[in-house]
Amino acid sequence: MDRRLNWYQAVALCEDQGEPYVLVTVLGVTGSVPREPSSKMVVTGTQSYDTIGGGHLEYRICQQARERLARQDFTSKMANFPLGASLGQCCGGSVSVLLEANPGCEQELVIFGAGHVAKALVTILGGLPWRITWVDERADQFPADCPGNVRIHHTDDPVGDAPALCAGKQVLILTHNHQLDFDLCRTLLTSGDCAGIGLIGSDTKAERFRKRLDHRGFSAADINSIRCPVGRTDVPGKRPMEVAVSISAELLTLAASPSQTAPARRGLPWKELKGLIRNTETGDISE
Repeated sequence: MDRRLNWYQAVALCEDQGEPYVLVTVLGVTGSVPREPSSKMVVTGTQSYDTIGGGHLEYRICQQARERLARQDFTSKMANFPLGASLGQCCGGSVSVLLEANPGCEQELVIFGAGHVAKALVTILGGLPWRITWVDERADQFPADCPGNVRIHHTDDPVGDAPALCAGKQVLILTHNHQLDFDLCRTLLTSGDCAGIGLIGSDTKAERFRKRLDHRGFSAADINSIRCPVGRTDVPGKRPMEVAVSISAELLTLAASPSQTAPARRGLPWKELKGLIRNTETGDISE
């Protein structure tokens, strides 16, 4: 447990970093209990913040919360916990809680290279719902302050780290070294499990890379999956910020899948809430 932050500071931190979390709220209590209604805590995949009473009760709730995060179940749920022998707590009462799971940033991006275009791009993406890993061999190229949703990955082997870093994510290759760009493309096409690859460069560079990858035995479909030159062609300009705007627009278009629709159920249905209210009034709150 991280006791340096209370629950609302933890919510702000998770929202800023785009990290999924579960907000746990004590809805009602009966008998002797460690905390009163409206007590809250925040649970992430690796941390918990604040407390709703500690002990095995909190352990069980954190376990349930992390199971929901692991299976990406971002619905809300009510649960009741008798504080008896099963939880190893002698309070003798019971606690009903609401678990509200929040997905954080659903879009994930890895950026290779910390040059002028990448710096401008991070400035834009810092205000968008993306979780970003920023990779470069040169530690001194990263700015002192980065947006909360950006994690810096300084490494002397970006090609070797690429498969694990990029699995399931969008990738942008914006380095200062053409050979490094090629090695990253080759490695990521070989692993074959990133969501997409964008490569900065001219039409001439794109054609040269196509020929080199073809000679390496990659299929035309694999080679054509690399977006080069990266960015929207209808966004003009060659200044770093103009190129960054073009790339950002392309990323937003890729993220806006027409098949993505809002789930039919959001939050708790009225029938369930009404039952909770009725049971609370009679003192009989069950999971």
